Amino acid sequence: MTLLESAFAKNSIAIKDRVQSREEAISLAGNLLVSSNRVSEPYVLSMLDAIEKFGPYIVIAPGIALAHGKPDESVHETGLSLLVLKTPIDFKHSQNDPVSLVFGLAAKDHDSHISLMAELAEFLSDEQNVKSLMQSSDVEQIRQLLS
Repeated sequence: MTLLESAFAKNSIAIKDRVQSREEAISLAGNLLVSSNRVSEPYVLSMLDAIEKFGPYIVIAPGIALAHGKPDESVHETGLSLLVLKTPIDFKHSQNDPVSLVFGLAAKDHDSHISLMAELAEFLSDEQNVKSLMQSSDVEQIRQLLS
């Protein structure tokens, strides 16, 4: 099992037709981290605080956001979540909107997630992988792509 594959625990991936705002999308990605036991509730608030304070810097590529908060005691284990939006949402990013893939990142500390981020970056650098994620209609299909 790859590091990337193991980062997505049970209940950490969801597909949703639409959301009303970037905050709702981030909350949903954060709640997937909660339901997969990677974090506790306060971490979701930290994720929302980050976008409020720093803006849409989390939109890392066209159509892709990587929502995260600060490493703290609310992070139980480093991991990822993924929310696939069938109707993309505006994150107010000047170049990479609209967003269809909202990854949630929980990092136990400032260093332990670096290898995981390298694997995710490599995976997302393949245009076909990104397209396949965006078009997926089944969580198991997504898990297969990530493995």
